[in-house]
Amino acid sequence: MMLQELLVLFIFLIASGYLIKKFFFKSRSGSSSCGSGQCGCKD
Repeated sequence: MMLQELLVLFIFLIASGYLIKKFFFKSRSGSSSCGSGQCGCKD
């Protein structure tokens, strides 16, 4: 039970960190609306 809770917490931390980084980079570089190759265009 404890291991499962730790695994869920670990996945949640990775997902939230990824979303925060994605939104931070998107708001930082306002000129390019594309993220890191998400919509198919390459910088």
